[in-house]
Amino acid sequence: MRTAKKSEEIRRFIIDAILEHPKDVVARTVARFGLTRQAINRHMNILIREGLVTAEGNTSQRTYRLTILRKDSLSVPIAGLKEDRLWRENVSELLKDLPQNVYGIWQYGFTEMVNNVTDHSNGTTLTVTVGRTAATTNILIKDDGIGIFRKIKTDLGLEDERHAILELSKGKLTTDPDRHTGEGIFFSSRMFDHYQILSGGVFFSHRIEEEEDWILERDIPKEGTAVIMSIKNNSNRTTKEIFEKFSSRNEDYGFTKTVVPGRLVKHGMEQLISRSQAKRLLARFERFKVVILDFKGVDEIGQAFADEVFRVFPATHPDVRLIPVNTTRDVKKLIKRAKSDISTLPLFKKDA
Repeated sequence: MRTAKKSEEIRRFIIDAILEHPKDVVARTVARFGLTRQAINRHMNILIREGLVTAEGNTSQRTYRLTILRKDSLSVPIAGLKEDRLWRENVSELLKDLPQNVYGIWQYGFTEMVNNVTDHSNGTTLTVTVGRTAATTNILIKDDGIGIFRKIKTDLGLEDERHAILELSKGKLTTDPDRHTGEGIFFSSRMFDHYQILSGGVFFSHRIEEEEDWILERDIPKEGTAVIMSIKNNSNRTTKEIFEKFSSRNEDYGFTKTVVPGRLVKHGMEQLISRSQAKRLLARFERFKVVILDFKGVDEIGQAFADEVFRVFPATHPDVRLIPVNTTRDVKKLIKRAKSDISTLPLFKKDA
């Protein structure tokens, strides 16, 4: 009994570790359990024979992958589509063996993303693909519509599609406030281990272990929108945990707190120096009580930018708390200077 339990623990560790360490998973397992490489390879060979793991390359350069155990796809017309019915009749059965908390995350994320497609995409066809491995579940939701970033850019009058991602990262963004709160994409991106949106020429990505979001350019822009969501089957995360993380104390799940990566305002090698960049960053901050400004990846900021964010905005929005994090010494210095001058701005000045 004890030996069988230990073997199960080792194999579970291997399966989970392959996700992030496909090339050195054996070495990591050796270090974790203090066994020989030969002993760990025996467990790996069992997983390969059972069809859970695939090995590629020769012994010295071997890479391990989790085998896709099941893959299901369907395409349906978007017209008249109901997200709850699609979930109940076509998807929930594929995930019913998952723990209740993970199942709940999938129900929330799937229905929110499909609802966005039906209400905003202007497309004709929705394609859903569900993939399962021994460790994870992945779902792709793809439509042939206008593209989410292009629609946000057009409806909100933004300069380009990258600015649409900046607004999405804040949360509470919707082009149809009568029917949507703008919270679905924000919370979904925080619930899954990995959440991605590919649309037009832009690729948006958020990983659970990272506070900041990533924007990447695509060489060949494509029509429509593809949302890819992934989470470990044994994750202990819950929807309640994520809602509470972005709620202020004593709030009834009110979406009052957000994390905004400052580097999303940048284009290429440019620095954050101007008031126009600051105003772009500050847009819709008044809808929150707490805004955590993450300056990771920002080496320096300009005086005008710092003044607009940390002097002008707080003076006119005293109920919004701005918390800068991951700041360099130079960024801290300019923030401190801007805050020290706030007493000179008791009321909003036209020349500020």
